[in-house]
Amino acid sequence: MNILVTGAAGFIGYHVCKSLLDKGHRVVGLDNINDYYPRSLKFSRLEQLGIEEDKAKNFNTIVESGTYPDFSFIRLGLEDSASMDKLFNEHKFEIVCNLAAQAGVRYSLENPSAYIESNIVGFFNILDNCKRHEIKHLVYASSSSVYGLNKKVPFETTDNVDHPISLYAASKKSNELMAHTYSHLYGFKTTGLRFFTVYGPWGRPDMAMFLFTNAMLKGDPIKIFNNGDLERDFTYIDDIVNGVVRIIEKPVADDEPKYKIFNIGNNDSVKLTDFIETIEKELNIEAKKEYLPMQPGDVKKTWANVDDLVSEYNYEPNTSISVGIKRFVEWFKAYYKI
Repeated sequence: MNILVTGAAGFIGYHVCKSLLDKGHRVVGLDNINDYYPRSLKFSRLEQLGIEEDKAKNFNTIVESGTYPDFSFIRLGLEDSASMDKLFNEHKFEIVCNLAAQAGVRYSLENPSAYIESNIVGFFNILDNCKRHEIKHLVYASSSSVYGLNKKVPFETTDNVDHPISLYAASKKSNELMAHTYSHLYGFKTTGLRFFTVYGPWGRPDMAMFLFTNAMLKGDPIKIFNNGDLERDFTYIDDIVNGVVRIIEKPVADDEPKYKIFNIGNNDSVKLTDFIETIEKELNIEAKKEYLPMQPGDVKKTWANVDDLVSEYNYEPNTSISVGIKRFVEWFKAYYKI
């Protein structure tokens, strides 16, 4: 298939591109390569896909991969409506996988306008181009953050999600509402995926796995919020990608519902203290711990019910925390030459 993957230089986007290419699909990757975290990591991911850094730096220019004949990349922001329209016109995509977004719960308190531009205006441009260019299926990233102050666990997609506690979460809930409207009005399929705490090789530097490992190796204290009384449904990247690609590859049936939402997680909840202990064992380092109160916008516990995704797509999250952390640490040491 001919597939557009946005956020291609991001953590999940890079892995999804690689998996699709390895399966023989034609992929165009898009990313604005912003400076939310060091661009060097984003360029390094693209280099794994055969895109040279010097060429990837240029805006609005298609760059062909030197490794994958069926991969090309364009540096472009979703909010650039004219360039987005041109891209859709030229490439005649069948499927769009929108993983591009301004990420981060805490950063949304510092720079809220970035979330409106990318996650609201940008997502509107994605939806409108899907409508005008007759895209068969839009698969897009939502977030477990939409559950907000929900106390019932595990989280189910039938739960009320009307109480987000960060602008990031509100923007993701808005994406789901916008997608519902476009599916209802224009009849194309949209599938939203509520990701739960994804970790693994090539992960984001603002996520707990990366922050803890980096601090421990440097001998710096790690920051533990809510005095360690937190639980997360940590989900290994390979399990996430497996689910995303299965959804992309499944043919769209005419008689199925056009709008769907799924949780995509590990179907388990792990105490943050246990997660830290596993990293300590893998590094053979006892962490220096700085206990702090709950951060604004944070939630105490996440846990995904993924029964719908299992039954419909045979989704199989099966990577244990110990295996996932081991693989991340191996990558981290190799990438940073430790």
